[in-house]
Amino acid sequence: MPKLQHELQLFEMSGFWILEFEHWFSSIFVSMKILMVCLGNICRSPLAEGILQHKTNKAGLKWIIESAGTNGYHIGEPPHPLSQKVAKENGIDISKQRSRLFKKEDFDEFDKIYAMSADVLKDIQRISKEKFNSNKVSLLLYDKDVPDPWSGPEEGYHEAYELINDACSLIVENATLNKTTT
Repeated sequence: MPKLQHELQLFEMSGFWILEFEHWFSSIFVSMKILMVCLGNICRSPLAEGILQHKTNKAGLKWIIESAGTNGYHIGEPPHPLSQKVAKENGIDISKQRSRLFKKEDFDEFDKIYAMSADVLKDIQRISKEKFNSNKVSLLLYDKDVPDPWSGPEEGYHEAYELINDACSLIVENATLNKTTT
């Protein structure tokens, strides 16, 4: 469960678990937890987190989307300025995100893990060791990589945004189709 800044207490009431946030009650029903993963968690995966969270919110899906990186070079840093710029140009604010390291326990916390590229997928497998679950992880674009724009010009960030945006649209479309048919 994601870390919440509020003190939580669990209560069982009439067979339902209710979370108490300080002095008021709120029922939380999360149908999916998704983790987006790239190398440094400052370019592609923050974009993917922001895009998918934006789309799921608009679709009325109560999903939790997070992101992480497989190397530790940028832990605690905000997304790359060009990732923030491209996201903002598309109506998405990712400025409050902070880079974190992927950990093998993420397989326990998340329902689905999307890797931005094949090398990241290999890193996920290496880091996860015995916890690796091929049923929970895949490439975001299924058969190709989202190019890493990190050291290139702004155009690379726009290309990454478009590829990620299209993939996230399909994820939400599939989820809403499945929701209406079940």
